Amino acid sequence: MIDWREVDWRERARELGTATAGGAPVTYGLMALCVAVFLISPLSGLNPGHGTGDALLAAQAGYFEQWGVIPSELMDGSAHAALTPLTALFVHGSWLHLLGNMLFLYVFGAMAEERMGRTEFTLFYLACGYFALVAYAVVHAGSDQTLVGASGAISAVLGAFLYLFPRARVTSLFPFLFFLPLRFPAWIVLVFWFVLQWLAARSAGSGPGVAYLAHVAGFAAGFLYAWARFRGTRVKSPAAATEGESQP
Repeated sequence: MIDWREVDWRERARELGTATAGGAPVTYGLMALCVAVFLISPLSGLNPGHGTGDALLAAQAGYFEQWGVIPSELMDGSAHAALTPLTALFVHGSWLHLLGNMLFLYVFGAMAEERMGRTEFTLFYLACGYFALVAYAVVHAGSDQTLVGASGAISAVLGAFLYLFPRARVTSLFPFLFFLPLRFPAWIVLVFWFVLQWLAARSAGSGPGVAYLAHVAGFAAGFLYAWARFRGTRVKSPAAATEGESQP
């Protein structure tokens, strides 16, 4: 969570015309939309209209095919397939997938949104998320495996956060440190996370599982955008900024 007592960076950013007052409605709106889409979808298992047993499994498979990215179809260039990198950003495959992504969007999204402003953050989120999923599809162009989730867009938020607030303090939980809550500068936590994603992407295939390459592409896009957009207008970041787990 953000320590709202530290306001130096916000005041300076508003002087530069690069921040917005009034909280982070876009971040919370994106979270609410993702949760709502999941709850009404057959993936949550809560909507009786999708049936049970084999009928529910068939509905889930059809839902993935309709709204998710299928690399082989995206490369064919159909109009429907071209929209799926946007629709897939709001589709999550499980409760764990949804909650993990929403945690990271909550932790890092609000400060990035306030720094960029609402409209710019919205366009940034959608464009980087689209790019991340397309980048994965290009590399795995022959794959018929459906790709869903906001991880690519949220990874872009992490990349932008790293550039904008490298010294912000992040409370993280590391499994190899017995899940002790420890505080580190954001640059340590996020660089460590990026290296893990990069190593995992090098060994991952195009089958079921986590699309690590989309994480890497999104993170790189977010960092590069923040560097190009905000270089020369860096502002003082709060000493105590966020709390969250170390893995999206």
